[in-house]
Parts: sequence; structure tokens; C-alpha cells
Amino acid sequence: MTAYKGYLLDLDGTIFRGGEAIPGAAAFISYLKEQGIPYLYLTNNSSASPVHVAERLCGMGIEAKPEDVYTSSMAAATYLREQAPAGAKVYMIGEAGLEEQLTEAGFILSEEAPQYVVVGIDRAFTYEKLAIATRAVRAGAVLLATNADAALPTDKGLFPGNGSLVAAVSVASATAPIVIGKPQPIIVKYALERLGTCAEETLIVGDNLYTDIEAGESSGLDSLLVLTGYSTREEADRHPARPTYIAKDLGEWQRTLIR
Repeated sequence: MTAYKGYLLDLDGTIFRGGEAIPGAAAFISYLKEQGIPYLYLTNNSSASPVHVAERLCGMGIEAKPEDVYTSSMAAATYLREQAPAGAKVYMIGEAGLEEQLTEAGFILSEEAPQYVVVGIDRAFTYEKLAIATRAVRAGAVLLATNADAALPTDKGLFPGNGSLVAAVSVASATAPIVIGKPQPIIVKYALERLGTCAEETLIVGDNLYTDIEAGESSGLDSLLVLTGYSTREEADRHPARPTYIAKDLGEWQRTLIR
């Protein structure tokens, strides 16, 4: 087994479920810190800021600082800084976490002649927002999606995810989006740069074959599927992107490491 020098860790279904830490997760984070192994919480969640995510984790008894968190909103803002002129106009569908990242990056949020349309999860999504985004894209704006997750896990089950909103804009504007979040390699590239490790020495960990495990395959990382959330062992046996490892949870993976 490779001795990995860095970890990219999914959150929902991997570290916590709903409002509670998954058993073994806090101990595994403590183990990484004791061993001096760097890690990032890598999440497709675009709605929350790194500060909010870190506070939520700490409230569950899991060690976290804002600098330990990398979100799809952060990756979207970084991508735009590389592609867009300074002060470009952006029409945003999204919540506070995305707004914070775009404004901090110097973009002007506007409905008037935007050069980019960025879609993140928005639980106040309306027909009017769809119409504004559609008109902008048809007029030449570039369409970006923080992620294309079809479903959003909640305490009440699976709700429509950001991919549902992106699909509406994409169909209405007849334009395919540039997707930033997992499983696309864009977010993984930025996360590795922040972590300071290369793909060959980093393990990506998550509960979802379609985001976490496919992200590993698309970016050249080994992957660990934990069976604490979305995907099952049986699904992993059939999925075209096969995880390098499968563990019941992070506690089992930690026991494997210290044998």
C-alpha cells in the first residue's frame, strides 16, 4: 500500500452525515495531524464559506480551520481569475458562499450584459433567474457550473442538487456548461496546488462513485470509497471508475494504516 503524503477528503457522507460526525472521522483527522500528513476538505458545496464549513465541523468535534477547506465556489472564482478580465461582469445564481468568493475575486455581480453566468446551488431559484441567465448565455456569456451534482443529501433525503439548476439553464440556452467541481479535474488541480502534493502521492476519499471516485480517475489520483454515504460496494463492483480501495468507514481505513 502506498504511504500517501496528502489527502483530499469529501465531507457529506464521508466526514459527517446530516448534523453529526460519522464515527471514526474525528479520530482519523487527529491521526493525520499527528502524522503531519496534510489534508483538505474538498467539497462540491458552493453555498457555504470556508469559515462556515470549519465552524460546522468544529461543532461536531472535528478539527478544522477555514484554510483546511476548499469549496467548488473557491475553484470557480480561481478559474474565472485565470480566464476573465479583471472586473468582469458575472451573473450569479447561488448563495452566500459563491457570492463571497466572486466578490472577493474582484468580479462585478450584475444582471446587465454579464460576460459570465455562474450557477451554484440556489434554494431561492426562480423562473426569473432562469430567464436572466438564459438571455445572458444566448447573448454570448460563458456558462459555468460550480458542480453538476444531480442530488443534494439532506436530513430528509435527497433533494434536487445544483445539477438540476444547471440543466435548466443549459437546456434553455442550448449551451453546455463548463463544470468546475468534482469529478472534473479543474477543482482537483487547484486543490493539489493548495495542498502542496502531486497527484501520484495523494489519496482522494469519498462516499460517491460519481463525484469523488471519478474525480480520482480523471485526475490520476488513487481513491478510497467509504461505505458511509451515497454509494455501495455492489455499485462499486459495476461502476466503470473503480476505487483503488474500499473501506467500511475512515476508522477501518485508519486501522489498515497502522497495522
